[in-house]
Amino acid sequence: MAANKVIEGVFAINKPFGMSSAQVIRDCQHTFNPSALFAPLLEQDRALREKESRFQKKRRSKAKQEMKVKMGHGGTLDPLATGVLILGVGKGTKSLQNFLNCTKTYETVVLFGASTDTYDRTGRIIKKSPYDDVTREAAETALEGFRGKIRQMPPLYSALKMAGKPLYEYAREGKPIPREIETREVEVTDLELVEWYEPGTHNHRWPTEEAEQAEKNLVDSVWRVAKRQVAGNADGDEGASKLTPEQQEEETKAQAEYNSKKREAEERVDGLVSDEQQPPAAKRKKTNEGGAEPLMSGALGKLPPKGRGSDLIPPPPAPDTPPPWEGKGPPAAKIRMTVTSGFYVRSLCHDLGEKLGCGAMMAELSRTRQGQFVLGSANCIEYDELHKGEDVWGPKLRSMLDLWNNPQAAPESKGSEESSPPAETGESKPEESKPEETQPEETKPAEDAKAAEPASAPEPASTKVEEGQAAAAASA
Repeated sequence: MAANKVIEGVFAINKPFGMSSAQVIRDCQHTFNPSALFAPLLEQDRALREKESRFQKKRRSKAKQEMKVKMGHGGTLDPLATGVLILGVGKGTKSLQNFLNCTKTYETVVLFGASTDTYDRTGRIIKKSPYDDVTREAAETALEGFRGKIRQMPPLYSALKMAGKPLYEYAREGKPIPREIETREVEVTDLELVEWYEPGTHNHRWPTEEAEQAEKNLVDSVWRVAKRQVAGNADGDEGASKLTPEQQEEETKAQAEYNSKKREAEERVDGLVSDEQQPPAAKRKKTNEGGAEPLMSGALGKLPPKGRGSDLIPPPPAPDTPPPWEGKGPPAAKIRMTVTSGFYVRSLCHDLGEKLGCGAMMAELSRTRQGQFVLGSANCIEYDELHKGEDVWGPKLRSMLDLWNNPQAAPESKGSEESSPPAETGESKPEESKPEETQPEETKPAEDAKAAEPASAPEPASTKVEEGQAAAAASA
């Protein structure tokens, strides 16, 4: 293979816990920019820029003036989640949009006995309920109602909008929701309880912070409306009403506007990849050619400084941490599911707890497959390998991108449902599945909000993004 061949395409990486999807891109670029593998790609981009007119160069923002490997993602993952994050390099970014509508496989741990405002362990307690009667058999029976095509309601704190206003704003302002919360049809093609943790046998914990009473009352009222909606009767005390054709048109326009702004935000945030710790260009040491001193080679495996999108979620408590309950505490369960786009894993955890009458929250989440990309397979690299130097990650990444560009040469991959589409055509055919409205992949506004940064693929205003949304953002 020619040493100066331009390498680009699509691959997957195992996103670490507590990190935003945008930060993963920044770390990859920190590693790829000085590497030998992507030097031809950068040289190609540099040559194209030299042909730009003065007007085109002026239009380029400061964040995009620095030469860096162009990258984007095919759907964000919540900072709480780990697993498959699809990334595009160079022309591969043009194929990322196709991965928003493919099916995904997740493994999650459900912790029973309490509900939170965010439906996961990072939120605040809304209510606690008895859990002594919760058994594996009862949970498996309750799961029957979640298989196949179902109508799912987004979490209250997701960034979906109603009348042009995010649902979480109604909660924050203490205002009643003006009409019924729209549900979305999703499909669960596979759902299995794979492991049951008896009380006292696991280290999962409820959060210690409780919501204020006013918020508890509001959330409880919304949940009551939701229950009536699911039961086919949305006309309740809270004044919820069904959408009229005019309201439906307004809702569609508001959602389209929101999605457009969200995609723009993704592109802006994923474009902000210059190292914060790097000195300003004017102060950098100059070489004999007058250019800025090149970054240290990625072959040395130097760890990048932690960015704003790192450590967004506190790790699970140590085993000797006193639990927030007396006795052995509640049981927990690991559940594996394959779902279509737009599915909220945290909603399933919450709804399962409601169905069992004990409350529940999502304690862990891992995306093990998205389209043909499978965790632990030949087309998904481990994040930690980026720190081991180009001699380690270079051959693996080259092989992954070669397979993307030449799918007919790919050996059959276990768990993979289809072969990679050729990147040259810009077409990706992950899987046939029902199109979804691009939405915050389980978005608790602003994935990086806790770290005071806008966040990767949307990450609108609260702190998360989970499973299947987020437009593929490409940073030039």
